[in-house]
Amino acid sequence: MKKKKVIFFFLILGIISSTILILSWFIPSIETEGFRFGDKLLVIAITISLLIYYYSIKEKPQLMPSILSSEKDTSKEKDKPNVSFKDVAGLEEIKEELQETIDFINNSYKYKKMGAKIPKGILFHGPPGTGKTLLAKAVAGETNSTFLYASGSEFVEKYVGVGAKRVRTLFEKAKKEAPSIIFIDEIDAIGTKRNSESNNEKDQTLNQLLVELDGFNTNETVIVIGATNRIDLLDEALLRPGRFDRHIYVGNPNVRAREKILEVHTNNKPLDKSLNIKDLAKKTTGLSGAQLANIANEAAIIAVRNNKTIITVKEFDAAIERVLAGLELKNPNVMMKEKNIVAFHEAGHALVSKVLDVDLIQKISIVPRGQALGYVLKFPDEERYLLTERELFYRITGLLAGRAAEEYKFKEITTGAKDDLNKATEIAREMVCSYGMSSLGTLALDEVYIRYNYDSIRQEIKKITDKAYSEALSIIDENSEILQKLAQTLIEKEILDKEELDVIYNKYQKPFNYATT
Repeated sequence: MKKKKVIFFFLILGIISSTILILSWFIPSIETEGFRFGDKLLVIAITISLLIYYYSIKEKPQLMPSILSSEKDTSKEKDKPNVSFKDVAGLEEIKEELQETIDFINNSYKYKKMGAKIPKGILFHGPPGTGKTLLAKAVAGETNSTFLYASGSEFVEKYVGVGAKRVRTLFEKAKKEAPSIIFIDEIDAIGTKRNSESNNEKDQTLNQLLVELDGFNTNETVIVIGATNRIDLLDEALLRPGRFDRHIYVGNPNVRAREKILEVHTNNKPLDKSLNIKDLAKKTTGLSGAQLANIANEAAIIAVRNNKTIITVKEFDAAIERVLAGLELKNPNVMMKEKNIVAFHEAGHALVSKVLDVDLIQKISIVPRGQALGYVLKFPDEERYLLTERELFYRITGLLAGRAAEEYKFKEITTGAKDDLNKATEIAREMVCSYGMSSLGTLALDEVYIRYNYDSIRQEIKKITDKAYSEALSIIDENSEILQKLAQTLIEKEILDKEELDVIYNKYQKPFNYATT
């Protein structure tokens, strides 16, 4: 600001001087004998330069916060996406559901003739990385609509009214460029449930969003698509029909969808002819589309690193381990004592999981990856949507088997079971609080009940985990030869695959009577 004032002062002097010099050429009475022709041109040139420089200086208002001084464009993208449903692998049911919306945008007259109204809002919810953003872009691409992208966090500011203004601006742009699609990612950032303790600015932003969703002109083809990982956090007013009419769950892909996703992400990569995409799909149970894309990319990177011209199963297996277990440590500084403990720990996991037939074990390793000194890579041999009480109990038993093996062999326990304990406790907590699988009876417990009755709930969880731990110790005691052989082989080779595990297990196995909860 001070700099601009100084430039303005010299600019005024230059304009006065230049005016006098120019007039002296036409009015002889004005005396400018001390100035030569070149000096006059120089003064005029300097004045013109000052004028140009003065208008090029950007001035920011100082009487208000800078966040309010300029209107922020809330849309990161404002274009016609070249993505279509052909680029979206799997999710066939969801694509069929969205076909009606696409047809309404493309052929709105036949729906209006029947008195039908276009859905104002579509809410995608589900785990991260499942393709919610890609689906929104594909809808825009299929309809040749303008795609306006915004993140929920962009509307959140400490200054009251800024978020609401940005919502208005975004919807005004959408109406001007109709047909258009507004995609608000992580909508829970502004759409959380309102209460007496909530933030005033967030409430105003949410109120403005609700008004805009209600206030659409029926002649304007504007669709709002929201995406969130936590639909349970959203305000009820946002979820009601008339705002977000359709709620679509986008979950992790099943085996067929994973196969199609892997085909899409490997179609431009040189694959070995022996590579079977179906087998890869079976090995990646429970992974999201984003993780599958990452695995395909990691496999290509590993092949380049190893100076290979084609990608084989070996590279894909290494990529799966890289994504799930973390980066392999090339020169780990692990003492022999710790290596023995880790070997028995992982052997315990593998043994009990094998005996109880919890999941299909792919690999056992004591090669450190990430923060883990060892791991057991296992996947279910088939897609599961329902689990019985016994199966959940067996999963907890398998998770606690590593700690049980340490205690059985070394008569002491270590800190290595931290992650196992967290996972086992979470399953047991769900059994008690969500599935009604405890002595508390057939009821689901809400957060209020849990808060005021935590001691009794904790006792129920402890009953389950203690019983599972005892079960793991019993299985290990019954099959101590297998435990010993698995641990010794791991110490020698560091890695055991499924076939080697089966050979050892079949040689020393003993019949075991399954327990129930």
